[in-house]
Amino acid sequence: MNIAFFLGEMNLRGVANSTYLFSHYNEKILKNKSYVFFDKTNSRNNKEVLNKFKKRFQVIGINNLGEIDNYKDQFSLEYLYIQKGGKKDKWESSIIKTIVHSVYPQKLKEPYRTSRYEMGELMYSSLGIDREDKASRANQMMKNFDFFGAPVGLFCLIDRQMNQPQWSDLGMFLQSFMLLAQEVGLDTCAQESWSLKHKMVSTYLGAEEDLMLFCGMAIGYQDHDNPVNHFRTERRPLSDWAHFVKK
Repeated sequence: MNIAFFLGEMNLRGVANSTYLFSHYNEKILKNKSYVFFDKTNSRNNKEVLNKFKKRFQVIGINNLGEIDNYKDQFSLEYLYIQKGGKKDKWESSIIKTIVHSVYPQKLKEPYRTSRYEMGELMYSSLGIDREDKASRANQMMKNFDFFGAPVGLFCLIDRQMNQPQWSDLGMFLQSFMLLAQEVGLDTCAQESWSLKHKMVSTYLGAEEDLMLFCGMAIGYQDHDNPVNHFRTERRPLSDWAHFVKK
C-alpha cells in the first residue's frame, strides 16, 4: 500500500521523530511505500530535520492539508496518517481514508486540559523562554539527552509481552526508586523523552529484541542555581481529585 504521512511542522520534537520512525518501519517491516507531506508555509520548519526526511523518503511540501487530496491518484494513496493532540479539527482528507493517532484524548476535559498547558508554560517561563521561541524550547528539550548534566543515567526496559497493568506496576516501582534515592540524598528526573531514541539506546545497551525501552532517568544532585529546579507545578485542591464516601 501507499501511505501518506503529514507533519504540520518539521521540528526536533516528538511528533516529527515518531512520524519518521513510523514512515521508516511502514516500509521496512510492512513493505509499504511512505510519502511524507509537510506544511511548507510554517516558518518554524527546521531545515536540518527536513533534510533528514528528504534523504530517506519522498517529501512533498504543501500549503495546507487539503492539497494532499490532489496527490491521491498520482501516488495511488490509500491511507493518510496524522498525529495530533486529539482535538476535533479539519486535519483529515475528504477522499483518502485518514488514520488519526490522538496523542491526547479528544476534548480533553478539565482540569486536565488546563493543567497540561499551564505546566509547560510555567516551566518555560521559569527559564525565561518565550512561548514563540521555538529554538530555545527545542534546545531545552535536547538537554534530556545529556541527562541534564547528571553524572549517572539509568535506562529502564520492559518485556514487550507486558500490558497496561504491568506498565502501571513499573511506574509504581520507579516512583519507589526515586523516593529511595531522595532518602539517601540523591535527586532524580524521570525522562520519557528517551523513547524517541529507543533504537539507538537499545543498540548501545545490547538489549534483547523482546525488551522495550520504557524511560530514562537522570540521577545526581540538584543544581540549586538553575531556576528550573525551583519550578513547582500547582497543586490542585483536594476536592478536584478526591471524593470521600461515608458508610
